[in-house]
Amino acid sequence: MKFSVNWLREFVELPASVEELAELLTLAGIEIEGIEKRGANFDNVVVAQINASAQHPNADRLSVCQVDDGSGQPRQIVCGAKNYKVGDKVPLALPGAVLAGDLKIKPSKLRGVESQGMLCSPSELGLSQDSDGLLILSPDAKIGDPIASLFPEDTILDVEITPNRGDLLSHFGLAREISALTGAATPSSRIGKDDAEEAARGPAGSIKISAPEACPFYSARRIENIKVGPSPDWLRAKLESVGLRSINNMVDITNFVMLEIGQPLHAFDADKLTGPINVRLAEKGETFLALDGKTYSLGERDLVIADDARAVGIAGVMGGEDTGVTESTTTLLLESAFFQPGTVRRTARTLNLPSDASYRFERRVDPGMILSASQRATELIHEIAGGNPAPDVATAGALPESSADVVMRYQRCDALIGVPVPKERADQILERFGLEKARDGADETSWHVPSYRFDLQREADLIEEVVRVWGIENVAARSRSRFTPSSEADKSHDLQMFLRTSLAARGYSEARTSKLIPRTALVFDPQAVQLKNPLSEDHVALRSTLLPGLIGVLERNIREGAQRVRIFELSKVFLPPNADEQHRLGILTWIGAGPSGARTTDSEELFLDLKEVIASLLRDPSDKKPSERRLTFRRSAHPDLVLAAQIFWSDAPVGFVGQLDSRHARQLETEMPICVAELDFTSFENGEASDETRQSVDRKAALKGVPATALLGRIAFSELARYPAIRRDIAMIVPNEVTHEKILQAIWDSNEPLLEKVDFFDRYSGPEAEQRFGPGKKSMAYALTYRDKTRTLTNDEITVVHAKIRERLQRELGVELRE
Repeated sequence: MKFSVNWLREFVELPASVEELAELLTLAGIEIEGIEKRGANFDNVVVAQINASAQHPNADRLSVCQVDDGSGQPRQIVCGAKNYKVGDKVPLALPGAVLAGDLKIKPSKLRGVESQGMLCSPSELGLSQDSDGLLILSPDAKIGDPIASLFPEDTILDVEITPNRGDLLSHFGLAREISALTGAATPSSRIGKDDAEEAARGPAGSIKISAPEACPFYSARRIENIKVGPSPDWLRAKLESVGLRSINNMVDITNFVMLEIGQPLHAFDADKLTGPINVRLAEKGETFLALDGKTYSLGERDLVIADDARAVGIAGVMGGEDTGVTESTTTLLLESAFFQPGTVRRTARTLNLPSDASYRFERRVDPGMILSASQRATELIHEIAGGNPAPDVATAGALPESSADVVMRYQRCDALIGVPVPKERADQILERFGLEKARDGADETSWHVPSYRFDLQREADLIEEVVRVWGIENVAARSRSRFTPSSEADKSHDLQMFLRTSLAARGYSEARTSKLIPRTALVFDPQAVQLKNPLSEDHVALRSTLLPGLIGVLERNIREGAQRVRIFELSKVFLPPNADEQHRLGILTWIGAGPSGARTTDSEELFLDLKEVIASLLRDPSDKKPSERRLTFRRSAHPDLVLAAQIFWSDAPVGFVGQLDSRHARQLETEMPICVAELDFTSFENGEASDETRQSVDRKAALKGVPATALLGRIAFSELARYPAIRRDIAMIVPNEVTHEKILQAIWDSNEPLLEKVDFFDRYSGPEAEQRFGPGKKSMAYALTYRDKTRTLTNDEITVVHAKIRERLQRELGVELRE
C-alpha cells in the first residue's frame, strides 16, 4: 500500500527524515518496498480554463481548444483528450515547461494548426499512472495559479503489509504504529467514539441480516439533499498522492475515509433501492451487474447486499451498477459493515474480482472503527456536498466480541529475547500499542487486546511486540548463539539431509511441489482432504500422497523433451479424515525411448533398480543389526500400481514401490514404464539410517574447505524453453577411422544457430557390418534437435538447415548417408 508522508504528518510527529522513518519501520518488521517523490512542482504549469473547443480541421482525433491561463490573452492548444468539456479547469504546460520524463514543452504545429502549450494528464505531471485523459481540476481552482499550489511536493512510501496486520492498511493505522515505536503522542482518528455511538442509536427495521455467520454487523445511514460533483482540490490531492483517481465527491469521500482510517464504505443511490436491505447468501444461478460493467454469476456461498427486487452489491467486494451514485443522485444510503474475512476472500477469488475493499475485509477490519468511519464520512458529505444526514444510523446484528485476554510472563519474555527487559519498560511498550492491563502481577500480567490488533493471540505475540520496540540490536551478539542439546527435530533434519545427499549422489534431483493439488490430480489421490474454500481449481485439496506432484513434474519434463527423469521429494502429506501431518519420501524414475524410438529399458529392470536404491538408503553397512531390524519387500496389490510391493521396516509397513499403471502413463503420453515409491521415513528415524547419517556428516567434515565449484563441477542453468523442438535423425555409413569426435566436430562446426543438441544413439560395426556395408565400414546414427527461443519453427526451415549439415558430413568426412 502507498502512504503519503504529508498525510501521515497530520496524525503523528515523524522522524526528522524519510530515511529514518523507513529504517524505523523496516527494523520493526514493516517492509518498505520503495520511496518516491510526488507532487506537481513544475515551473510554467498553471491552472487554465477551457473556454471553447472545436474539431481539428485535419485530424479526427484532435481538438483545438481556446484556454484562459490568467494572462489576459487566450491561448490556442491542440489536444487529443476526450474527457473534458467546455468550462473545465485543467493543468496547462506553457512553453518552456519541463514535465515528468524530461518532456520539454515548446510552441509547435500539429497537423498544420499552431499549439501554444499542452494540456496535461496526471501521468505527465507525475501524479499517477493515469494517462487516459486530462486531469480535471476543481471548479474552485484559481485560473493562473501554479499547479504546485494544488499538488504540493510529497514523499510516497510503498509499504508491504503482511496479511496479519490489517490494522496498518490506513494512514491512521500506520501513524498509530509509528507513535508506538517512537513514543510520540498517540494520534486521534478525528471522530469521537461517543459521537459515533450516539449516532448509532437508531431502529434496525430497514435492515435484515439473513446470513449472520458471514455478516455479524451491518449499518446504513440515509443522507438527503446531496449534490454530486467534483471533489475539492484538497480531497483530490490526497487521493491522487497515493495513486487513486478522483471520480466524484461521493466516491472520493468513501475512498478517502477508507485510506484515512481503514474501513471500506459503500454509497447506494437510495432512490434506486426497493424496500429494506437484506444481507443474504446469493441464490443458485443469480447474476449481478457490478460497477465495472460486467455481469457475474454468483454461487450459493457468495454474500450479497439485496433489496426486495435483486442483489445490489457483492458484500465487501463491489457495488452494483443499477444502484451506483451518479450525478443525478440526491439521496444516498451509506453502508458500513463487518464481513467475515473468509467469505469475502472466497467470493473475490472465485469471481476474480479483487478490490481495495476486499483487500481490507480479507485481512479483517477493526470492529471498533465501523461506526466511526460512517460518522466521519457523514460529516464530510455534509461539509462537501451539503447533505443532510438522518439523525440515526440503522444497525443490525452485533459487533464481533473482543478476543480473550492474553497473559505474559516476564521471565518468559526475558528468556525468549535473550536479555532482561525491565517489567516497567515491557508494560510501557504494550500500553503504547493500545493494550490495557486486565490483571497486574509481579511475575505475569494479563492484557486486554484492542479490537484492531486481532493478531495478538498468544504470549509469544506480546513478547514480539516488546522486542520490536526494545530493539533486536540491543541483544548482544554473544547471546544470540547458545549451545543446545540435540533434539528429535535435529535428528529428523539430519536424516532428511542424509536422504537428500544420498539420492543426489545416485543421480536423483529434488523436487518441491505444492501441498495443495488441483482437481485434475484427484484421480491419483482420491483420498485427498478437500478444502471448503479453495483459492482456485489448482488448489482444491491437501494431498495425502506425494505422487500427484511428482507425476506433474514428470509431465512437464516429458513435454520439454527430457529423456531421463529421476526425482524425489521430501515433504508432508495430510492424512484423512482430519488432515494429520506425516513426513514422507517420494521417488520417481522414468527413462524415455531412445532417439530412434527403441525401448531402452524394461519395467522389471527399472523396478528392481528402484528397489535397490531404497534398500541402499537403509542398509546397515556393518550388517551387525538384529534380523528383525531388516528392510523387507512383500508383493502386494495397489490400485494405481503394477509390479507393486509393500515396504516393511521391522515388520511394520512404511511404504510401497511399484510401476505406475499404464492407464495413468497414457495420460502423460508415454509408453515407457514409470516406477514410483513412497515411504514414511519417520518410522525408521531411530534405526540404521541414523548410523549412516553420522557417516554422511563425517564425510561432509572431510570435504570442509573444498571449493563448491570442485564439488558441483561445471553446472549451467538456463531458462526453460517456451517453444517446441524438432528432432531429425542422421544415419550414415562411415570409414572405421572416422571417430565419433570427428563427426560431432563436423556437425557443430556448421555453426547452425537453430541446432540445440546432438545425441548419438546407434553404432553398428564389426564383421557383420563390413559384410553388409563393405570392408572398413561401420554405421553411426545421431539425433539432432533444433529449436528457436523466440518462435515456433516450421518443418521447411529445419529441412533446409538439416540438409546443409548432411552435405557438410558428406563433403568433409566422406560419409554415405543412409536413407
